[in-house]
Amino acid sequence: MKSDENATATVDRADVAGLNATRQLVTFALGAEEYGIDIAGVQEINRMVQITHVPRAAAYMEGVINLRGQLIPVIDLRTRFGMPRIEPTRMSRIIVIEALGKRIGMIVDSVSEVVHIPLANIEPTPDVITVSHAEFLGGVGKLDQRLIILLNVESILNTEEL
Repeated sequence: MKSDENATATVDRADVAGLNATRQLVTFALGAEEYGIDIAGVQEINRMVQITHVPRAAAYMEGVINLRGQLIPVIDLRTRFGMPRIEPTRMSRIIVIEALGKRIGMIVDSVSEVVHIPLANIEPTPDVITVSHAEFLGGVGKLDQRLIILLNVESILNTEEL
């Protein structure tokens, strides 16, 4: 009995010290790749709705949506990342995020799940990555046999076009 109490106390101290800390992510797909964003920045996840196109907007800017009386700009993450544009499917979603005082919708192919990844399993983006959207990456998380590309939401929103 005493050893069980000591084991629990050890685990609790490890959690307090951040040794067992995790990052909670919403995961989604773009093509064959799985991406994740910190759940704290996610406002909501919506099915595709009517998007009003804005003339002369950046190529990746789909337009705006009216979300409970508030206009939200919507970007197509595929286009933003230099991937080919596809027609939305019934699995497509708009993830509404907030960062840097801005709210924006991001069109993704599908939303998968919410996962907890131990901080010890998150590695920085390798220096050799030279993809067109490398500045938007915040690392790579390893969960079981999966690799989840972590996005830096602030860098996606930190642009003059939004």
